[in-house]
Amino acid sequence: MTELAVAEPRTRSLARDLVALTKPRIISLLLVTTIVPMFVAGHPSWTLVLAVFVGGYLMAGGANAVNMYIDRDIDDRMSRTRLRPIPSGRMQAREVLAFGVLLSTTATWLLAHAANVLTAGLALAGFYFYVFIYTRWLKRSTPHNIVIGGAAGAFPPLVGWAAVTNRIDLMAVYLFLIIFYWTPPHFWALALLKQKDYGRAGVPMAPLVWGERETMRQMLWYTVILIPLTVLPFAFGGLGIIYLVSALALGGLLLADIVCVMRAEVWTKPAWRLYKFSLLYLALLFAAMVVDRGLLA
Repeated sequence: MTELAVAEPRTRSLARDLVALTKPRIISLLLVTTIVPMFVAGHPSWTLVLAVFVGGYLMAGGANAVNMYIDRDIDDRMSRTRLRPIPSGRMQAREVLAFGVLLSTTATWLLAHAANVLTAGLALAGFYFYVFIYTRWLKRSTPHNIVIGGAAGAFPPLVGWAAVTNRIDLMAVYLFLIIFYWTPPHFWALALLKQKDYGRAGVPMAPLVWGERETMRQMLWYTVILIPLTVLPFAFGGLGIIYLVSALALGGLLLADIVCVMRAEVWTKPAWRLYKFSLLYLALLFAAMVVDRGLLA
């Protein structure tokens, strides 16, 4: 009886750690940008949607777990990561690596069998890009890490589109580019707030290398490029007026938040507001695609 009482909390703790390794809050936005393009591309069955949802979660979760394995030497130097399973001592590094590889392997099999090989290949490409190009190479070597490495987060629309069409069309490329140009201002807002953490870990994030003001200017320029990009799906007939109005309104709000950060003498609160709104921005932008297609009617 006593052994069971001790074992149950340990089992619950392990389950919580395994879920934490996948970073579910981050994955939730990735799944939105995976599933919505499926409905923009066509009329997928709910069985296919469920399979891509599960496969997408497993692949992204596997990438996040392997990311924690690679970053185990610096996670204990940063306040926001030192409580992760490896630096806190709750899990061994090889266990985390094995878990991540298992998730990504399962996801590849599921997506290949439930959707098609192209879908599985694109998801796996996103995994490798995030793990090897961003985490292993760019993250610790250049302030452009999030610019180039951020492409990993832009793979989900390609995955969702390919699951329905078994090809990559121009519309899917637009969605990829939207996330690609959204990523730097989104992530640099967090980097501004957490630059001391990154400094202790030796990660050359933009504010540490370029300075705060130059980082803010770069955020502005990426947003200036992003807004016209969000209009392209309407301009080329992929989406309609509801999406266009939503894209322009959301883009205006995002741009206004960046200007507020640039003009503020104390920019901490505006930067937090920008970071949180940038998450909402992308979710609402993709939600507008669903509404425009009339799926909620």
